[in-house]
Amino acid sequence: MKFAIIKERKNPPDRRVVFSPAKLAEAETQFPEATFKVELSDIRFFSDEAYKKAGFEVTNDVSDCDVMIGVKEVPIEALIPNKKYFFFSHTIKKQPYNRKLLQAILEKNIELYDYETIVNNQGFRLIGFGYYAGIVGVYNGFRAWGLKFDSWNLPKAGTLPNQEALITELNKIKLPAIKILLTGSGKVSNGAQHMLDAMRIKKVSVHDYLNNSFSEAVYCKIDVLDYNKRKDGKVIDVFDFFNNPQDYESNFMRFAKVTDYYIAGHFYGNDAPHFYTKQDVKSPHFNIKVVADISCDVNGPIATTLRASTILDPIYGYDPQTETETDFKSENAIAVMSVDNLPCELPKDASEGFGEQFLQHVIPAFFNNDVDGVLQRAKITENGRLTERFKYLQDYVNEKQ
Repeated sequence: MKFAIIKERKNPPDRRVVFSPAKLAEAETQFPEATFKVELSDIRFFSDEAYKKAGFEVTNDVSDCDVMIGVKEVPIEALIPNKKYFFFSHTIKKQPYNRKLLQAILEKNIELYDYETIVNNQGFRLIGFGYYAGIVGVYNGFRAWGLKFDSWNLPKAGTLPNQEALITELNKIKLPAIKILLTGSGKVSNGAQHMLDAMRIKKVSVHDYLNNSFSEAVYCKIDVLDYNKRKDGKVIDVFDFFNNPQDYESNFMRFAKVTDYYIAGHFYGNDAPHFYTKQDVKSPHFNIKVVADISCDVNGPIATTLRASTILDPIYGYDPQTETETDFKSENAIAVMSVDNLPCELPKDASEGFGEQFLQHVIPAFFNNDVDGVLQRAKITENGRLTERFKYLQDYVNEKQ
């Protein structure tokens, strides 16, 4: 079977790649029956020359390959019919801006596999860039704090070579005695926590965070039952929350009253309560000054997130009284960092980590008859039709733009 590492063609350019030269060489060693080719690219973090030195053919023509492996959406005109494609398609939530892309994939008889659909038999994602989003998001949040209060001036993450360089810069700053809140329990929050721990910031319990004052910066990591409560007052378990989110209401304000810097690293389900509303932010007790919204659900659970920001211009201000965007340096503004493609700022580390996951969970499935069902679960289209699991997208495909 022939695999192609394809060129990223979406704008703005994305320097990430699924396999670094070293990891691709590892894949070739593990699976000698596989052939790997690399499409020429002038934007990848790893140069064409690096792949050539690792022994791979680098070419403009990968049309003889069976499986095309990219990161971002492939432009419709670049899709090769009758192939298998892996990339983030941004279609499974019926995103209107990519309807034509999914329609074209069906018309061209392409088998589409989206990284978000690569899950185990319990439905948990096996692969993603979330860990690196957490790493960069925390860094960008501290950078926003420094710029808002003229406390320090960290360089942009994208100008630094790797995670260790980010940590080195963060350890140069002198933090005030602030309280930092982190939500989530998955890869994003784990990446964020890694950075907080690398800065040697003290982790404290929910009780101490809510009730005590500290002479140093501290952080608290909380999960869904810490910031949500059942409307009837019962305490059951997280599975009850996931299964019956409509029976819950937000209990986040008790944290907002004592938090200075909030890092949103959670996964948000559509029917779950909002963390805080625009009315909540108007309260004189709302204390949060900087929000690093790594999850970035626009018009979602974090009322201060008005839009996704960009790597070029990552910070904006939220005016609680007018509920509108303002200069983040304004006295009453909450500084918001809501970049939705954070791993792009750490292309080397993100690519190496992603390739490790892909090699562990996906490549073997092509050579063991997909014994764990990874490919079968992930496949969105086949033979010009939606697969059974993704039939819910049929009305989305049928709509005209």
